[in-house]
Amino acid sequence: MHPNRFIVTTCLAVVSAAPAAAQTAPVPPQAAAAAAPAAEDPIRTLVGRLDLEKYKATIQALTQFGDRRQGTERNRKAIDWIEAQLKSYGCTNTERITYTYPSPEAADPAAAGRGRSAGPAPGGGAGAQAGRGGQSRGSAPDEPGPRRGREGGSTQFGTRGPTGVYRPDAEGAAPLDPRLQALNAEPTTPGERQEVYCTKIGTTKPGEMYIVGGHMDGHGWGEAANDDGSGTAVVMELARVFGAPDVQTERSIRFILWNNEETGLNGAWAYVNQRKNRQGREEPAGSGRFPEPRWLGMIQHDMMMWDHGMPGPDGKVSARQRPEADVNIEFQSSAQMADGAQKLAWILKAANDKYATDYPATVGPHMTNTDSTPFMNLIPAISLRENERGTHIGAGWDPNWHQPSDVFTTYTDQDFKLGLAAAQTTLAAVAQLTGATLKK
Repeated sequence: MHPNRFIVTTCLAVVSAAPAAAQTAPVPPQAAAAAAPAAEDPIRTLVGRLDLEKYKATIQALTQFGDRRQGTERNRKAIDWIEAQLKSYGCTNTERITYTYPSPEAADPAAAGRGRSAGPAPGGGAGAQAGRGGQSRGSAPDEPGPRRGREGGSTQFGTRGPTGVYRPDAEGAAPLDPRLQALNAEPTTPGERQEVYCTKIGTTKPGEMYIVGGHMDGHGWGEAANDDGSGTAVVMELARVFGAPDVQTERSIRFILWNNEETGLNGAWAYVNQRKNRQGREEPAGSGRFPEPRWLGMIQHDMMMWDHGMPGPDGKVSARQRPEADVNIEFQSSAQMADGAQKLAWILKAANDKYATDYPATVGPHMTNTDSTPFMNLIPAISLRENERGTHIGAGWDPNWHQPSDVFTTYTDQDFKLGLAAAQTTLAAVAQLTGATLKK
């Protein structure tokens, strides 16, 4: 007999010889609780499947298509690539919305009723509806105009930096890198547009759905890495995690990558105008299939990585992520569904508190100029971003906004981690809202 076996046998004999009363003595509740294995938290497991390197790789892959400006071949190739990636994640039911731009179907019906054109307003783009329905000034049109600077003015938010869309032929414009110039040379043309989405079908409530979005188009003669490659990658990472074969949800989730955001949220308007009246309908009747489940909420991701603080006295912004950077969760206080949107925002804030790493979240009431706007008077709709759009970004807090400098190499891991924190926040909240579980 091996000496260790003798020790084990002796110990077992001692246990067996112990008085029966001692063997059956009750265990104190506190000790039992401590001894019991901790219940698995499926949400924490799902959040743990997000990966910084995968997030970065998705953003970097998107940059191969340049700024992905709508109405160009590079935009169409990016849509094809996104669709192929979604299918590789298990989102085999990918579909596309098709619409024409410019057209009334891809515009705010209320704006058309006020006599506005269906295309981008001269000099205003998405921001031309300032003060109406949560939009604000400061968004540039898709057709690049001269770079605008704001000298002086209100200093409520610090020194104001220049904002606008880069235009290579504008007076004083810095020359482009030849690679970026070649990537983004093709101009936009009117015509057919598409945007791609896929859906995680709910197991018990397939006719109810949360929409998770980000816009894949950009402009500014860069790579649109932050605006909005960062938000596109968040949506794609969530599709990857929820698309795993061992993940099931009670409610449905739609992951959509909008087009034409930079021209006035036209891709999102096309979706709303085409599909809002189809919500919750079984098609065909009795089939148990809901091509457009009833919308419960919409969560948008638009610019996730640059929270470096206000410009200094010289008008320049620090190249380093500020230590107090956070994820801004915004609802629009003037929206008809503001109460529900605020509740949804606080659900995401609580999810961030419990599950996110590196960066906290804040909630604010000034959601503007993003693809959740077309939804905000119909359902609770919120937006996640790096800064407040109307105050911070509009005052020049992001010097890469619509500029050639919005390229992958501009950003550090601290910037990418801010985007990952947004992904963790939304994933945890949506998993809770949709009843996500892991199959045994």
